[in-house]
Amino acid sequence: MIIEGVVVEADEIVFRADELKNYVEYAKANSDGTLKKIRIKLCADGKVDIDYKSNVPFERIRRITGYLTGDLNSWNNAKRAEESERVKHGVDDYE
Repeated sequence: MIIEGVVVEADEIVFRADELKNYVEYAKANSDGTLKKIRIKLCADGKVDIDYKSNVPFERIRRITGYLTGDLNSWNNAKRAEESERVKHGVDDYE
C-alpha cells in the first residue's frame, strides 16, 4: 500500500490505517532525506518494529592516485582510462 507517497509493507489485519499513517509520519520526521519505503511489523513481545530507508542526496567523490575529485570532466585520457578499469561496487536497495 502507499501512504503519503511512501510504499508501506505491513500486515493490514494487525494495523489500522490511521496507525500506519502515524508510523509513516514518525519515519518521515526521523529520516534525513526523502522517505521511499517503510516496513512495519508486530514483534512477538508486542513491540512494533519500523524499518525505513530514505534517499539522502550526495555527491560521489573519487580518489584516483592520491587526490579527490567529484567530476570527471577535468580528467585527462589516462585518468579516465584508470577510472574505467576500476572495479565498481554498487549499493543494493533492500527488498
